[in-house]
Amino acid sequence: MSSRILVVDDQRSNIEMMAGVLEARGYVVDRALSGEIALELVAQQPPDLVVSDILMPGIDGFELVRRLRTQPATALLPVILVTSLEESERITGLEAGADDFLSKPVKWEELFARVRSLLRVKALQDELKEVNARLEERVREQVAQLDRLSRLKRFFSKPVAEVIIAGGEELLEPHRREITAVFLDLRGFTAFTDRADPDEVVELLRAYHATLGRTVDEFGGTLEHFAGDGVMIFFSDPLPVDRPAERAVRMALALQEAFTPIAEAWARLGHDVGLGIGIAQGEATLGVIGFEQRWEYAAIGNVPNLAARLCGVAPAGEIILDAQTERDLAHVAETEPIGPLVLRGFQQPIAAFRLKSIGG
Repeated sequence: MSSRILVVDDQRSNIEMMAGVLEARGYVVDRALSGEIALELVAQQPPDLVVSDILMPGIDGFELVRRLRTQPATALLPVILVTSLEESERITGLEAGADDFLSKPVKWEELFARVRSLLRVKALQDELKEVNARLEERVREQVAQLDRLSRLKRFFSKPVAEVIIAGGEELLEPHRREITAVFLDLRGFTAFTDRADPDEVVELLRAYHATLGRTVDEFGGTLEHFAGDGVMIFFSDPLPVDRPAERAVRMALALQEAFTPIAEAWARLGHDVGLGIGIAQGEATLGVIGFEQRWEYAAIGNVPNLAARLCGVAPAGEIILDAQTERDLAHVAETEPIGPLVLRGFQQPIAAFRLKSIGG
């Protein structure tokens, strides 16, 4: 594509002479008989280069350059001023922002050399602008991805969130899958809230949730929801994981261990709080639920309900398992039966087991 050059001079004969030799070299040439017309043409069809006389009525060459430099779109537009041999004109032109000069009478080979040189500079500037534009777009995309990743990490481990960001949003569509659900609840929390100052309640929850968040992320769990002191986490969705039952139990043990110093600190202040945990395994329906302003990723079915009920009977510091989880852990864990349990919402008594230890 031919470069576009704008020639500016109040003498038509000068314009036509310069335009003719430039067009003969394959350039596209626009003509302006004044600085005012030149600015209008630049706004309508930006050229790649401007060659302008200095002495013109109204907006002269110096003022034309100054105005071009004040506009972001033309701040770097190459401008050659056609000048006399007076040094003062060149100094004024440089101060105004001119890039190069041609002395009168114009020598055409010199004109061609200076035009070629400045058009190379312009081409490099355009290439740099394009690179910067692509970079800015990539930055915007990455910022948007980081924002989405930040929101998704509220529910999913970082690897799962990254898969979804990379185009795996179909993982969030409603589906059935076998999961291991873990429900956590603070024993003694209701009594604590009755006796403690509201600021102390918030302080305890913050310490609890911070410990929880780090541990869930470490073991690759999916955080379903917080409900005060109650928390639901599940494993093997939206992406399957190896040995989900074992992973869930090891996370539960890590949480118990991490919560011990928190419980001891509050015990010294006269508050008795502890962490009870229930774990159940089986099929559930999973997917995004909610409305436009608030979406949540949820597990629906008997499995999360069973985990919550088992948690309800777990004393502080204990982990209660359902039968399927216990079977999956038989080769590594030591348990003892505590059921069958009659649990609200379940018609038949539920076999349940207390976790005693798990092998390395």
